[in-house]
Order: sequence, then structure tokens, then C-alpha cells
Amino acid sequence: MNDIQTTDIEAAKQGDAKALETLVRGVQGRIYRLALRMLVNPAAAQDATQEILIRIVTKLSTFREDSRFETWVYRVATNYLLTARKIIANDPDLSFQAFGEDLLGGLVDEAQASPEDHIMLNELRLRCTMAMLLCLDPPHRAAYVLGEIIEFDHAEAAEALDISPGSFRKRLSRARSMVQAFTVEYCGLADTKARCTCRKRLPAAVAMGRVGTAPSAEFAQAPTFAEVEAQALHTQASLVAAKLQRATGPLTPLHDYAAEVLEVVNPPGQSLYHPNPATEKK
Repeated sequence: MNDIQTTDIEAAKQGDAKALETLVRGVQGRIYRLALRMLVNPAAAQDATQEILIRIVTKLSTFREDSRFETWVYRVATNYLLTARKIIANDPDLSFQAFGEDLLGGLVDEAQASPEDHIMLNELRLRCTMAMLLCLDPPHRAAYVLGEIIEFDHAEAAEALDISPGSFRKRLSRARSMVQAFTVEYCGLADTKARCTCRKRLPAAVAMGRVGTAPSAEFAQAPTFAEVEAQALHTQASLVAAKLQRATGPLTPLHDYAAEVLEVVNPPGQSLYHPNPATEKK
């Protein structure tokens, strides 16, 4: 979002189509990353990204510049991700206990463990670490994603979630403790004594269709399995969970939503996007 200037925001609020396009293109990557970390499912994240971008465009005139534009964007995005009915209805309501039982129930012994296929092992690593966050309820998940993964300024993250800084710190601390405890207990990358390893888990994950035979495009820029494995070995135990959660790459959206969103909000003959009313009167 560094390339978005105050002049772009003001011009877009006054109805400048080019400036509005700049805003949409400038924020879509971060919104997609947030949506994917909250929802895990790429298709759901894509739908959510479009809906959030539409909200940002149609609510742009309400941005009063009493906070940073990035903070306002995250507020609009998290509000949607935490309150939209279809997202609430589709939340898996997973628990750490159920997730742990599922992992251990799908392990093979060393003789049947997967060979050194680092591409598929990395796919499994990424999907498993991301799915782990579904064990957090949405408010704690949002705090963890903003504060621990995206590493957003804590005061601004609290503002984005419309809670006090103290409440944000408590929420983030609880989420961090739960993710860290689960990771150390179950993940072989975090602790060599843990029962679950990617090599033992991969055969069952492939058989259940949870990992495909080809790498997913959204993970194309993620660190390799070997890189993450080596990093984990030299990372302090209290930090390894966060390191693993951040090791997903930028999760760049595979589609440019700008043109479609702008077409939706500015269809021929009518418009859902209204510039700043005060400007329209001039």
C-alpha cells in the first residue's frame, strides 16, 4: 500500500476513475492475503476479496483521514470477514483437539512415510499451518493474523478491529499461546519429538484429497520445505510457531480484481460509487 498517495485518495473521493483504479489495485493484494489467512479456502478468499473491494469503493467517501488509509482498509475488511452471514455460516468451528486427532489419525509409520518430495511436502506444510488457525474463533483468528502474521502495528490493529488496545493485546496473547502450544505438541517441524511429521502425514493427505499432486499457484512464492525445515531447527521454541505461520510467501492474488470490481460499482447507465457529496455540490 506504500504506492498509494493522499492525492490518489482525494482524487478518487472526487470521482477520478484513474485514481480509484489505483486505490483498488493498491489494496487488493493485502485484502486477499488477509482473507485467505482468515478463511483458508482460496475460492472463499477470492469471493471475500471482491466483496471487500466493493465495500471500500462504495464507502470511500466515509474515510475521514483521522487514521491511516491502510488502517481504514483493514477495518472494512475485518468487519466483513467477521460479520458477513455467508462467512459465519461456512466457518468450520474447528477445535485444536479435533484437528490434533485428525492429524494423528492419518499418520503412517516410518516404512510407509513419503519420500523426499519437497514440493508436495511443502504444499502439505502450507495447508496444515494455515488450517491450524481455523481452530481459533474468528475474533482471535483476526487478532492473530493482523498482529502475528501480518505484523500490523498493534494500536492500529486494535483500531481496525474496533476494540481497545488492551483488549487486542489480551486477544492476541491468548491466540498466540494456543497456536504455539499446539504447534510444539504436534508439528515435527517445530519439535523433533512431536508425533506428526509432514512425511508421515502426506500419504493420507493425498488420499483424502487435502493435498493435490501439483503445487498450488497461490503458494508459488512460498519458502521451500527445505528452507523452512532448516530455519525451524535454528529458531527458539517460543518463536517457531509464528515463523512457520509467516512462511507462506506473499500469497499474491492470482487474479486482478480491479477491472471487475470497478465494472460492478460503475455499471453502464448507473453507479453504486458516489464521490464525496460535498464535492458534488461544487
